[in-house]
Amino acid sequence: MEEEKFFYHPLENIEDVDLFYEAVERNHLTKAISPGRPYTYWTLELYDQKNGIRGGGGLGVLAADTRRVAEKLGVPFALITPFYPYETHQIMKDGTIYDDHVPVNYEDYGFKFIDTVNVKCCDTLCELSVIEKRFKNTRIIGITEPNFGELYSGMSGSDHRLYQEVALGFGGYAALKLLGLKPAIMQLNEVATFFAALARLDELTYNGMDFYEAMVYTRKHTLYTNHTLVQAAEAEFGYDQFEKFVFPNIKSLAVKKWLKDKFTENRLKLSSVTIEIAELRSGVSKLHARVANYHDVAGNKVKFKAVTNGIDMDTWVMPDVMEYYREIGVLDEYDLPTPNYIDALDAVSADKIRELKKIGRKILNDTLKDRPDHTGNILKFDEDDFIFDFKRRFVDYKRPDLPFRDPARLRNILEPRGAHYIISGRVHSGDKVMYNKLQNLLKTITEDDYLSGHVHYIPDYDEKLAYGLSAGCNAAINVPIVGLEACGTSWMKDIANLSFLISTHDGGVADASINSYLNVSGANEDEELDMLYQRMEEALSANENDFDLEYILRQQLKAYLPVISGSRMLQDYIDFLFPR
Repeated sequence: MEEEKFFYHPLENIEDVDLFYEAVERNHLTKAISPGRPYTYWTLELYDQKNGIRGGGGLGVLAADTRRVAEKLGVPFALITPFYPYETHQIMKDGTIYDDHVPVNYEDYGFKFIDTVNVKCCDTLCELSVIEKRFKNTRIIGITEPNFGELYSGMSGSDHRLYQEVALGFGGYAALKLLGLKPAIMQLNEVATFFAALARLDELTYNGMDFYEAMVYTRKHTLYTNHTLVQAAEAEFGYDQFEKFVFPNIKSLAVKKWLKDKFTENRLKLSSVTIEIAELRSGVSKLHARVANYHDVAGNKVKFKAVTNGIDMDTWVMPDVMEYYREIGVLDEYDLPTPNYIDALDAVSADKIRELKKIGRKILNDTLKDRPDHTGNILKFDEDDFIFDFKRRFVDYKRPDLPFRDPARLRNILEPRGAHYIISGRVHSGDKVMYNKLQNLLKTITEDDYLSGHVHYIPDYDEKLAYGLSAGCNAAINVPIVGLEACGTSWMKDIANLSFLISTHDGGVADASINSYLNVSGANEDEELDMLYQRMEEALSANENDFDLEYILRQQLKAYLPVISGSRMLQDYIDFLFPR
């Protein structure tokens, strides 16, 4: 163990990025991926409506896409997640949004009951059902029980949230053992999944491995993928909460002591221990890996490897567009860009773009047949209508209200060409600030004679609506406050479906040049707003000019097609985890 001891301690304190990655590469994994030793992917959220699991946003969509890509590439893959017995839908009634809680049954979606496992909480043995759905080389393993609640039920840092996380970690690890699986790698998506790695460390130590050796082994086989930028924003848990929900599930006294020593003033941020238990760490875009502000227990800033998120293109890109990309030699059979994809994209013509967007418009209209807007109207757009859209989580830093700061100017942009603007995005339950912002935004729309007929809010944003909007709209608005978006993937779907991207240079968008799309920038928010309006006018004009239409969309694809590819993302992870 001498060589591993050498890398174990210095790895926590290396400041030089090159030395850090050299150490990671030399400290490679010891076991290859196989059906009995799969790539395991842990997530508190899965957004996969086809398989009966409705998430809350991008983290869950990414999880579903990663499994689909693993299946396509033939990677043995197990996704472990809670199956929540209720899902939340948002309905609009008399101008107000309400949450509708709908029960769901895993059997209706092809999941099979395997057996039960137990976790200990509050002096009670809690029985969890283990359910499973298998695909070719991948599987979804669910942990559930009738009182599990909904996704993100309870406040962050609450007892119920900690119970859900402990159930996923300790219960999910027990489910793997039940199914005879041993993880080749444990990818922890966000700190809520920390307890899965803790369960593995506890098992190794309790079964006789020296604590230090068990920690080294666990660290070498654990990847922590961070999806947020600032550690300070993370919720904390108290020591008393761990006494009720965590410590009763730990069998090893050494592991229990190690964890107890991590508390500061009887409080603990899970990121601080997740960073310590996972030697491999990744951020979800190049920008994110550079600027994520996380520190270990010694106060040293933590380095992250950049593996930018991607999407499963067969799920999110129109079949006609995918067929065209393959026909002109842009994508290979694995949805990876071909070696000459840049030159091949020069074949993309304005006529073909318009032909494909007309197909997308039909998809959008079909999607909207049973999806009334905030006024109760069923929308149907002509194939030549120009539509801007904002479709992403309705949170403050994404600034859904930015284009509406000057309603008169927005009207003057839309009205000459009869353009429309669609807004869709879910407000997190209990987020009163964003509920109020949405109500004020709708009020602004209603009070303007033109905007009231050309700006539409579609409630209950979901996967189907996201696909329809990506396929059928002409320009996507993506204007997060720079420095707050870790990656984002909605904009990827828009570019791949031949829409203009109007965006700030943040998250995964910053992976390529600022000149690769219709950039929104400025020294302050007023300047950004002015630039946003200019870019909207440019998009409307470019749509009517063959040269501009071809140039902008080709540039977007040339810059971002490798970024967009989910196959590239998984390949990057495997290359990072199993360096050649």
